[in-house]
Amino acid sequence: QVQLVESGGGLVQPGGSLTLSCAASANIFLFNVMAWYRQTPGKQRELVAAHPRVGSRIYADSVKGRFTIIRDTAKNTVYLQMNSLKPEDTGVYFCKARQVVDTTAGDSWGQGTQVTVSS
Repeated sequence: QVQLVESGGGLVQPGGSLTLSCAASANIFLFNVMAWYRQTPGKQRELVAAHPRVGSRIYADSVKGRFTIIRDTAKNTVYLQMNSLKPEDTGVYFCKARQVVDTTAGDSWGQGTQVTVSS
């Protein structure tokens, strides 16, 4: 089981920027997908951005053009660059690593980091 540790969250004003980091205890090349999710009270955890090992990156419509997911295999770290932040981006952001063996998918999650966008 890989350990994932998120960092970089905090309080930022609308229009500001933050970069989240997700440090993995294993080689992230092993994982089919690295992704960022966010959760707000009373809502299900939602996908924000995903970076497959092969293929194109995926973004939620609400963050396209503002967020960028970066997968750095040399540092075993996944980043989420967030620009032009809005109050609705507020939430706890979680990192996920998915590994698929044959037809079975196994997911590992970090503990989350809080992002608050407010003036």
